[in-house]
Amino acid sequence: MDFEPKWIAWEITRRCNLKCVHCRSSSTLEVQGHPDFSLDEARRVLDDIHSYGDPVIVLSGGEPLLRSDVFDIAAYGTGLGMRMCMATNGTLVNQETCRGIKESGIRMVSLSLDGATAAVHDNFRNQPGAFDGTMNAIRLFNENNIPFLVNSSFTRRNKQEAPKIYQLVKELGATAWYLFMIVPTGRGEEIMEELIPESEYEDMLNWHYDMEKEESDMLVRPTCAPQYYRIVLQRAKEEGKKFKRRSLKFSTGGSKGCLAGQLICLIDVDGNVLPCSYFPKAAGNIRKQSFQDIWENSPLFHELRDFKSYKGSCGRCKYVNVCGGCRARAYAVSGDYLAPEPFCSYQPK
Repeated sequence: MDFEPKWIAWEITRRCNLKCVHCRSSSTLEVQGHPDFSLDEARRVLDDIHSYGDPVIVLSGGEPLLRSDVFDIAAYGTGLGMRMCMATNGTLVNQETCRGIKESGIRMVSLSLDGATAAVHDNFRNQPGAFDGTMNAIRLFNENNIPFLVNSSFTRRNKQEAPKIYQLVKELGATAWYLFMIVPTGRGEEIMEELIPESEYEDMLNWHYDMEKEESDMLVRPTCAPQYYRIVLQRAKEEGKKFKRRSLKFSTGGSKGCLAGQLICLIDVDGNVLPCSYFPKAAGNIRKQSFQDIWENSPLFHELRDFKSYKGSCGRCKYVNVCGGCRARAYAVSGDYLAPEPFCSYQPK
């Protein structure tokens, strides 16, 4: 496997106007000790990454629209020829936002939707009106011909909503829908008892497999659920035919489970390079090293790419190359990122 950076999430601010129950960075509107970096530093970081590779860059947060220069950052990346995207909760989107998205060359926007109704979504997001804000953003994106995808995160409190959200997202004209299985980091550690248990987890992934086989208009993909790729192989073998899955040109391709430190990473607001958005352990810092040096030489990244070093059932599993188990979830639950995926029910022989 070639370990080439394909997709980088970049936390350009830790400030946020919401307090979602699962937030990986426990973002607040006023963040102490984690200030936004300057536009000049943002340009330096983009230059550094661009000198090494051509990954998709997702401007994230916190809420990236709280930065007045978010479109200056995006435009600079676009000018370098990079594929710039943005992840927003949608509540701050207006007509001026849409103009900035188009003029800066942002090619895809992701939104969050965790319920098919305001009651469920607003409860998850800890903010009355969040659902209406997201619906308004989608209306504006459709009016302005801005492609968008939707991310939905699930715990016990909203898992029954998955089919309803899927139908709603499809009707709203999304390019893709990503089903996120919560990784308990940041504020998510406070809802450990709400995590979907093993058996129900597998049921959701099997539901997704059946749904994805029939879906032809919209790209659908489970995220932070690497065992789905084992299920795809198992089910396809049972059915006697290969399941041809489609890819989004702004993603990693989706051909494998855990991609942390292998094809993707996160750069946080302090310059730390983390294996993924839910893995709170730094491989290096771009204020002290080049991105290339971190990506190629980090001991942490080398460990994550050595599948033979995985422990327990993951280390013995014949699906380790396509699944790998969620390394962030293993770290959050056991303190050992090489430990077995704690939410996988499959037992290898």
